[in-house]
Amino acid sequence: MVSTITDKAYIAGVGETEYVRGTPKGERQLILEASVAACRDAGVDPSTVDGVVMAWKDVPTNEDFIAALGIKDLRFHSHVHIGGASPVAAVVQAAAAVAAGLAKRVIVATGHNFYSTTNRLSSVEQSPGGVGNVPGYEIRNNLENPAGLLAPMQWYSLHANRWFHETKADPGGMETVALTTRKHAQLNKKAYMRGRELTSEQYWASPTFVKPFHLFDICLETDGAAAVLVVSAEEARDMGRRAVAIAGGAEGHADSPDDLSSRPDILNMGITKAADRAFDMAGIRREEVDFAEIYDCFTFVVLRQIEEMGFCGRGEAPDFVSGGRIALGGEMPINTHGGLLSQAHVVGMNHVVEAVSQLRGEAGDAQVRDAHIGLVTGYGDFSDGSVVLLHN
Repeated sequence: MVSTITDKAYIAGVGETEYVRGTPKGERQLILEASVAACRDAGVDPSTVDGVVMAWKDVPTNEDFIAALGIKDLRFHSHVHIGGASPVAAVVQAAAAVAAGLAKRVIVATGHNFYSTTNRLSSVEQSPGGVGNVPGYEIRNNLENPAGLLAPMQWYSLHANRWFHETKADPGGMETVALTTRKHAQLNKKAYMRGRELTSEQYWASPTFVKPFHLFDICLETDGAAAVLVVSAEEARDMGRRAVAIAGGAEGHADSPDDLSSRPDILNMGITKAADRAFDMAGIRREEVDFAEIYDCFTFVVLRQIEEMGFCGRGEAPDFVSGGRIALGGEMPINTHGGLLSQAHVVGMNHVVEAVSQLRGEAGDAQVRDAHIGLVTGYGDFSDGSVVLLHN
């Protein structure tokens, strides 16, 4: 068993901004606010932070953090660029830095004005120069863009449709994910979709934007930021039960990671590789997981990750999520905060925050009973994957 980071680093603080559609605040301000909030949650003076890992974004810069937090001695920094897999991979990287003694207090932060931006991800109106911030820039702009493949929902439909064709999976599994996460959001005061319940009739009556994605299969576009503070085991001992241990984690990359259609197996995903490594490192069995916060840019991505992580076989996820298994009170509740589908899109950092809240017993009406082990995943770009296992 590899035990590089197991119980050598803890998440001691979490911070979030409001999740809204429309804000006068820039991304730099939002991310720094969330970072300061994470320090305060941990009872730590922001000036004593000595490490920063930026997940996906390059702004704020390291200099911004030093100035805004008053950091006296920044000993470690990095930037992780694997799309929605970045936050979880960044937490693992922060844990590795702490375990190696490179830093003692590391902020991991990200955020985005996904709604209040001039070039939203869902828009087919691309900025001058074409598609940006995704792998395979030349493939996107020289091959796919002229053919009309411009937005993530179009790219990922290639994977989804092939999955349905090969496995004959039940499309009803996507509905289950959409309705379950929306129901969970009704219990979360921070969820953007709180107060907006979703019925099966509404789900199926909603427009299909790109086959097989209905409106409610696609994640939200919101503005906001979130951050966590990773500290050493020594510091965590002084913080009591509010510090949550990092049991194991890993990132993985699909074959041909810059493209979907050129893979020998289009269903190949990075999380297939990452999950085994994370579970082996943590010494945890899949059946021991009490809840999972699974990256949900699309409902089908949740189903596919469940399969590729080994909870069931390919094509079997719709059956796995049926019968209330992934709902609160079920065998393995997922996205207890509402997720990207119904809480907010913060590149998945809100999933990490929710897992910490669950393991602290601070999730309110959405609290999973006797929660001891939580799983968080990230999915980014063209099937990059990341996994972290946490416990109290």
